[in-house]
Amino acid sequence: MLTIETFQSRVGETFQIRPRADADVPAQLIEARVLGGGRRTGGRVPFSLSFRTTGVAAALPQRIYEVAHEEVGAYEIFLVPVGTDGQGMVYEAIFT
Repeated sequence: MLTIETFQSRVGETFQIRPRADADVPAQLIEARVLGGGRRTGGRVPFSLSFRTTGVAAALPQRIYEVAHEEVGAYEIFLVPVGTDGQGMVYEAIFT
C-alpha cells in the first residue's frame, strides 16, 4: 500500500508518467501533503501528491496512468490536471 512516507522524501525528484507503454513524460514531484488532519482512514493517512510536467504541448487528460520511479517502482495512479503554476502543468493524485 502506498503511503505518504513513500513519497515525502522524494519531493523534488523526477517520476515518469506513462500515457502509453512506449512514451514517458517526466514529472517532478512538487508536493506530498497529508490530508484530513492526519487521521487514518482504512489503514493509511489520506494524502495528496502534486506532479509538474514541463515542455508538454497539451495537458494529459484525467485518468489512470502508470507512474514510475527507479527506486519507488511503478504504480497505477489516477491523475487530475489542476492547471499551470507558471512553470508547467500540475497534476494531482489523492489517496484516501
